[in-house]
Amino acid sequence: MTPIRDLPLRCPCCGFKTLSERGDYEICAVCFWEDDGQDDDDADKVLGGPNGSLSLTVGRANYRAFGASRRLDLPHVRPPLPEEMPDAV
Repeated sequence: MTPIRDLPLRCPCCGFKTLSERGDYEICAVCFWEDDGQDDDDADKVLGGPNGSLSLTVGRANYRAFGASRRLDLPHVRPPLPEEMPDAV
């Protein structure tokens, strides 16, 4: 179990602190990546599942390019809140 002081957790796609648990299929409100547990060690693999034909690497590149893990999810995303910044305590 993750200590409460470490919550929320960083999304593996956009890096903002939006997740209450990793690998629990929670959808990030900032980039709309569905966290299936994929991380840096397998970021280039397409695992299918909730993120379809996207690898985590492509989802990250998409977020940097246009603000969502997939272009079709742009209507569902929002800017990160101040407390979701990676360096927020």
